[in-house]
Amino acid sequence: MMLPFEKCPVCGGELKEKVVEKILHGGNHTAVLQIHAEVCLHCGERLYAEETVRLFEKIRNKLKKQDLSGFDPLGQAFAVDKEWLDKQMQPIAKSAG
Repeated sequence: MMLPFEKCPVCGGELKEKVVEKILHGGNHTAVLQIHAEVCLHCGERLYAEETVRLFEKIRNKLKKQDLSGFDPLGQAFAVDKEWLDKQMQPIAKSAG
């Protein structure tokens, strides 16, 4: 993969090509994929090739349209109930205070 950067554009750190997990959202759906990226060894910034970014947009658009062809089910996603979360956080707040 050829990118226009020799060093990280955020911090100037060294870049290394790695396979990373990318999470994409579209509508109420989420997709996870393994993809090549240049990753800064200092700050963790990820840089993607232009064609990879176009692929991300294509995947997001498919998810928004609920066109799930080419996607494999990966379980279910859940939102944590705010009331339950508040109850769990109370003991933490009391012990910190």
